[in-house]
Amino acid sequence: MYWRLSNLYFWFFALLGGLLPYWSLYLQDQGFSYLQIATLMATIQLTKIIAPSVWGWLGDRSGQRVRLVRFGALTGSLFFAGVFLEPGFYGLLLVMLAFTFFWNAVLPLYEVITLRTLGAQKEKYGRVRLWGSVGFIGAVAGVGGILELVPVQFLPWLLLPVFAGIAVSSFLVPSERGEVRERAPSGSLRRIITNPTVVTFFLMNFLLQVSHGPYYTFFSIHLEQHGYGKLPIGLLWSLGVLAEIALFLVMHRFTRRFSVRQIALGALGLSMIRWVLIAELTDEIVVLVFAQLLHAASYGALHAISVQYIQGFFGKHHHGQGQALYSGLTFGAGGALGAWMSGFLVEGFNTSAAFLGGAAALGLAIVITWRGLKPPPGDH
Repeated sequence: MYWRLSNLYFWFFALLGGLLPYWSLYLQDQGFSYLQIATLMATIQLTKIIAPSVWGWLGDRSGQRVRLVRFGALTGSLFFAGVFLEPGFYGLLLVMLAFTFFWNAVLPLYEVITLRTLGAQKEKYGRVRLWGSVGFIGAVAGVGGILELVPVQFLPWLLLPVFAGIAVSSFLVPSERGEVRERAPSGSLRRIITNPTVVTFFLMNFLLQVSHGPYYTFFSIHLEQHGYGKLPIGLLWSLGVLAEIALFLVMHRFTRRFSVRQIALGALGLSMIRWVLIAELTDEIVVLVFAQLLHAASYGALHAISVQYIQGFFGKHHHGQGQALYSGLTFGAGGALGAWMSGFLVEGFNTSAAFLGGAAALGLAIVITWRGLKPPPGDH
């Protein structure tokens, strides 16, 4: 089961590895403005506001999460094929919205499947999940190397084998028994989401993802403007994920030594430093390498403790909805707002201004986290 669980993570994040570093460069090549690029990139996050909640609710009600994962993987791939029609800005916007609505069903459902399959061995989650990072790195390096040889307009064709990998691997996960959840106590979800610590947790992650908006939307364009080629750009993206893998492997040592509050505050502070370095010292390759290593803090550490928060606060009755809210309110709303706002900053000023805006969002996140974050139930 270890390899069956790891396989879908590998292909799902391989698609992200092909999309995130190069899709903005593809859109720039197609002649779109910075604000249009930001709007199109924001759709990747925008549908996470609604899609995970819809699919999480269906998964909790039906118990058929594996079937829903397969449906999302296949339908999302079919909608992505609309890219090949070269539909213009509004057509591409519709294609991206439809594709991501189904594609964003996959991960939150699959996180629940993975944690339930692991059962009492939840400490193995990091080792399963790290294969997603391996897939991301492989795709970033592979696609970046090919794009040094062929024009970026061929990017959609390079992604087709990855879509096939997602579809096939979704059928390697054994079907569940279709067990429907027990009825939750009345009003229990409302009590959870109005808990001040849970509100702080969601605000912290929302602002964290706002700060990532410039990174996921304009990092490659920012580097290209400073003279970096597509393979070096890909390798810098990969370096961030390598740091994330290394952190996943040793995260259990940090959680034994530090409280989740200390980890959160430390990670937010390092993330703020990261965006300032990228904004101001892009030409210094040693500084840029160090900034990319800080991805271990800005994504890895905070995601690892967030999984604990979802499990601790939402429990078995609302695990699917908790995962969906986490994905929707933070990666979805936060990521989309950050991407869109970065478009205005780049259009009005430059790419460095967008990264400094991300650092400002993290300053606010640090204040909120310092004042309100407490450990999840069962943690100290």
